[in-house]
Formats: sequence, C-alpha cells, structure tokens
Amino acid sequence: MASLAPNFLSRLFRPFTSSTKMGLGPSEGGSSTSSAAQQHIPDTAQKCTVAAGCFWGVEHLFRKNFGDKGLYDARVGYIGGDTSNPGYRAVCTGRTGHAEALQMSFDPSRLSYTDLLAFFYKMHDPTTKNRQGADTGTQYRSAIFYHSAEQEREAREVTRKVQEQWWKGKPITTEILEAGQWWDAEAYHQLYLDKNPGGYECPAHYVRGFPPLE
Repeated sequence: MASLAPNFLSRLFRPFTSSTKMGLGPSEGGSSTSSAAQQHIPDTAQKCTVAAGCFWGVEHLFRKNFGDKGLYDARVGYIGGDTSNPGYRAVCTGRTGHAEALQMSFDPSRLSYTDLLAFFYKMHDPTTKNRQGADTGTQYRSAIFYHSAEQEREAREVTRKVQEQWWKGKPITTEILEAGQWWDAEAYHQLYLDKNPGGYECPAHYVRGFPPLE
C-alpha cells in the first residue's frame, strides 16, 4: 500500500500524554472481554458495531450525540481480522485484516438501531473505499457488523435509502458483514479525545446536514 508508511508513521508519532503511552501490543488493554462499566448494562440492551475510519473521532461523535439518549456504553476496538488479540501497532500496518471500529450498547426502547445507522452515514464518508480523509488502509474501511438477521435487514435497508437520498451519484462502499470476534482496543484509546482535547480528529468526521430519510 503506497500511502501506508506516512499515514502509519503520523499516527504512531502523534504526541501522547503520560497516560496514553503507546504500547507494543495488546498487553496494555486489548481484550475480547467487556469493560467493568459494561457489566452493569441490562440484558435488554442491544449492540451496534460500525467502522468509519479512525476510531477516536467515531467514538467521540457517537457519545456526543447519543450519550444521554439511550447509549449505555461505547468501546473502540478491532473486528473483522484474521489474527487473535491484535494490538494497535499491528492493526495500523493493515496486515491483520481488522478494522478500527466502535461497538455500542444501547437501549432499544429509547434509541433505535436505524437511528444509529443513519447517524453513521452522516458522520463519515462511506464512498471512499478503505479511506477516511488522509487515513488510508483497510483498517479505515467503512463497515457495519450486524449482530442478528434483523440488524442485517435494517442495515441493508438504511444503506439503500442513504444511497438514493444522501449519497446520490457516489457509490457507497460500506461493507455489511456478520459481527465476528471483537477485541477491545488498548486502554489509552478509550475516550481518547475526552482525555486528549485537541487530539487528532479525521477531517472526514463531521455531521452532514442531510434531511431526514424518507
């Protein structure tokens, strides 16, 4: 991948605080298990897992917009790859097959899966394959990872509508795949932009002023 080296290096050498020191592998927090906060999520909660480029900004925008509207928790991590317990450095090479992603737990009585997916299509550019802004590579691909047959149906229906109504003339490249093994990213990635105000945000991550879907 021709653009991998500068992109990879720019992310590796961004300034980190002492609390966000870069680790060499998954031992600094990468895990397939839930956080302590997630242990208090009720059994009636549902999951929504999406990938839309650099996960720092994706988490930040979803928490900002849904934090008081039925979103129980949001964790950044890795999904869709071929290796076990991947670390950030490995995922950044693009060789593990994982996408940087966000997995949310939400209250379906207050917040719908369809609303989360509509926001997903507003907050990033789903027409740039394996790229968001200057971040290039399969780890930055656009994807929806469904957790049930009903979620798959909703994902395909929302994607059809946003293609027709919001992204006309620009083919959507978002993958719609069954959710496989999820791995939490290292601890310093969680709530990264809350801990590091002014930290890197992908320029493709902003909420577009699209009209409501019909």
